[in-house]
Amino acid sequence: MTNLVGIVMGSDSDLPTMQAAIDICAEFGVATEVRILSAHRTPRDMLEYGVTAHERGVRVIIAGAGGAAHLPGMLAACTPLPVIGVPVQTKALSGLDSLLSIVQMPAGVPVATVAIGGGQNAGLLAVQILATSDPALMTRMSAYKEALAATSRAKNERLEQG
Repeated sequence: MTNLVGIVMGSDSDLPTMQAAIDICAEFGVATEVRILSAHRTPRDMLEYGVTAHERGVRVIIAGAGGAAHLPGMLAACTPLPVIGVPVQTKALSGLDSLLSIVQMPAGVPVATVAIGGGQNAGLLAVQILATSDPALMTRMSAYKEALAATSRAKNERLEQG
């Protein structure tokens, strides 16, 4: 099975944040490859990954990083694939540094950016991107959205009753 989503992070300390993306992809049956690649400590490895990901069948990259958070942008600069950036919460600035580093990309190098710690939404966005060309995946995503709505409606009913 081809790994359709590449999930990369700058350090193993980012794994708790990125695990939510891994889990969502697994829930939808989307195969992933997971790597630790640092824009600062292993720039050649990161560049090789970004340049060759599409050749391995990867269709979307999710990149999580904290602090200076260059990984998502550097990958976006060297791959033709869509990149979703996940700002990882940091001790120094609670992830605001990560968010600003990821979201402030120059024209021509887009990174779709989710909330600080938003690994789950990154996984969902990757699945939604893939679902645009996969009717079965679109059906599963529609069912997921309907389940979210049903959960919300049930909470509303409980509130109204009591």
